[in-house]
Amino acid sequence: MAAVCLTAVMAGCAAPSGQGGRPSRTAASTAAAADESEAADRGGPRPPAAPLGMPGLARQEEERGGEALARREAAVRARLEAVHRWGLERVPLPAPQRPASRPELRPAQGVKLSDGRPPVVYRVPTDEKIVFLTVDDGAEKDPAFSRMAKELGIPLSTFVADYLARSDYGYFRNLAAQGAAVNNHTINHRNLKVLGYDVQHDEICRQQDQLEQQIGARPRLFRPPYGEYNDDTLRAAASCGIEAVPLWNEEAFPDRMEYRYADQRLHPGDIILTHFRGTDLWRGTMPDLLRKVVNDVTAQGFALARLDDYL
Repeated sequence: MAAVCLTAVMAGCAAPSGQGGRPSRTAASTAAAADESEAADRGGPRPPAAPLGMPGLARQEEERGGEALARREAAVRARLEAVHRWGLERVPLPAPQRPASRPELRPAQGVKLSDGRPPVVYRVPTDEKIVFLTVDDGAEKDPAFSRMAKELGIPLSTFVADYLARSDYGYFRNLAAQGAAVNNHTINHRNLKVLGYDVQHDEICRQQDQLEQQIGARPRLFRPPYGEYNDDTLRAAASCGIEAVPLWNEEAFPDRMEYRYADQRLHPGDIILTHFRGTDLWRGTMPDLLRKVVNDVTAQGFALARLDDYL
């Protein structure tokens, strides 16, 4: 009779009552309701509800699996629509998952280390075919660029100078809400290399405070304007919480990419520099710029990742 009861549960029907088996599902439900009512009348705890049978669980799992599949299909459709809408040549390779830990930085080509100073990094040590897009300054605040990056899922790290960004920090708060990192590029965008330590300290550390107030997070990364720095720069940056100083190996424009390398190609871990600029300075818009970067990166078999996850 035990076998009959198990078969009954698996099949979703009731074992016959009065034959030594368990009561029917209807009878069990009625009994549970009676126990619950009696317990409530006594002021005692209600007994736990009867668990779902195996068919109910299977239906739930099937429904959840169907919902997950539908969500994945909807995400793929949305991505393809965004690729078409923004005029990309092909679908970008997906960004990798955030690494469990950041790569260890050692003295090597692309990494400069000094005791007590944040590392200066031109290329992140990795064998993955990933590169990093970074956007500097903050003068042009194009909502189409922000929307394009969001719809395509493009990871970004920005380096913002206060005098250029202060007219609309809300734009950068919106980027941060999308997952972009907003980092330090000084208050006034001056050539730090020709300034004394105290002035450099003010330029870097006051912008740390400003970004913490405006964006809600204190930056870990700092990029000196024009890529110009000296030991005082690194010492000042370290004093107010900077953990790394990323520079770059490529610079992107709406109509071209400029490379440091003789082979004119991307390499794993490269950092790409570009700027928040508009048509007053460029032959194209910020969306034109992003389209150029994504097309070139994808054509060379690379994916874009977020620099802050690796440094």
